[in-house]
Amino acid sequence: MTTIIAERVTHDSGIRVALKFPFDQEVTDLVRKLPDARWSNRMHCWHIADSEDVITLLLKTLSRNAFVDYTALRRKDLAERVRGIRNERQDANSKARSTERAPLKDLADAKNEQGEPIVSPGVLSKKGKADIAEYKLWLEAHRYPPTTVRTYSSMMEAFLRFVSPREAPECNTDDLIRMVNEYILPRGLSYSFQNQLISAVKKFYKEICREIIDPGTFSRPRTLHKLPNVLSKEEVKQILAAPMNEKHRVILSVIYGCGLRRSEVIMLEPQDIDRDRMLLSVRQSKGFKDRVVPVSAKLVKMVDEYLKRYRPVVYVFEGQYQGTNYSATSIEKVFRMACEKAGIKKNITLHGLRHSYATHLLEAGTDLRYIQELLGHKSSKTTEIYTHVTEKSIQKIRTPFDDL
Repeated sequence: MTTIIAERVTHDSGIRVALKFPFDQEVTDLVRKLPDARWSNRMHCWHIADSEDVITLLLKTLSRNAFVDYTALRRKDLAERVRGIRNERQDANSKARSTERAPLKDLADAKNEQGEPIVSPGVLSKKGKADIAEYKLWLEAHRYPPTTVRTYSSMMEAFLRFVSPREAPECNTDDLIRMVNEYILPRGLSYSFQNQLISAVKKFYKEICREIIDPGTFSRPRTLHKLPNVLSKEEVKQILAAPMNEKHRVILSVIYGCGLRRSEVIMLEPQDIDRDRMLLSVRQSKGFKDRVVPVSAKLVKMVDEYLKRYRPVVYVFEGQYQGTNYSATSIEKVFRMACEKAGIKKNITLHGLRHSYATHLLEAGTDLRYIQELLGHKSSKTTEIYTHVTEKSIQKIRTPFDDL
């Protein structure tokens, strides 16, 4: 009699029950009839949805033709861990949303120069909530990243709360200008906050209330032109040598060695490394674009040694539990700790490793067009910023002080 081993696994960020057994056509036909039964090429087994009565279901359907080993299903460890992770993420998202709306809470206390209240924080009406829900659905249907959906919907909600009790169709460009003058500027909120707010409101009125207001009449703040902070090769070397944990050292090395974004490195899978051609595939990164970047043999060897020791299941860099990717905020903390340990005093973030990668390539004589492709930039103007921070270009300039 065929033995079926049933155990819980994580698949597509959810909990499933994997059914592992040697090929048996009769048993396979029965498994196919189970609710939501699917075949996984990655796991090479059938899997079904997890439920409270999953053991009863398996025994009722399969026990006459196979021996069902459900010992692993009695252990709730994996299920509880995955649910815990999911709850933590939901809590984090809730905190992020409340943080984004936090400035609205102090509107009641805000006063103008005459000491009069500026505006009271509004409450969303049923129509306002329906507008935000429709906006979210539109963004999700057009495949905007989850972070963009969160940011745009929360920004639009902030605007509707500000103009409350009036509804979106009753507003015009003067209301947005008023929010900038009475809400954003008095609180010293950042340029990026103002820019995101305008982007969210323009998108809403263009796609949801397009017959009410011409979104082209909304104006943006003057563009900031800031040069990226970069590290020297010696500083990068000190940072990469600082982490005591092997995983942390490899993560930072891959980010610098391939010029990756934070969101790209946490989504890497072992099969993305082509060891024959020495290339790394970056799939569906910013703008839903794929690209390939060269990877050094030295870095591949470092990654292979890490893979042998840590044995990740899905992603190259997994979190505390198998099958879940590493936390983006944790990588930021790792980088900050490495900078502190290496004695780096520059005001620089994790993204600075990517800036440094591009700058060092340019200093080594790599064509700007190639760098644009390696970084996945849509426009060459984005890449051209690195021409202003390369040491060799600046050092060739003779200062007039030498001629005095």
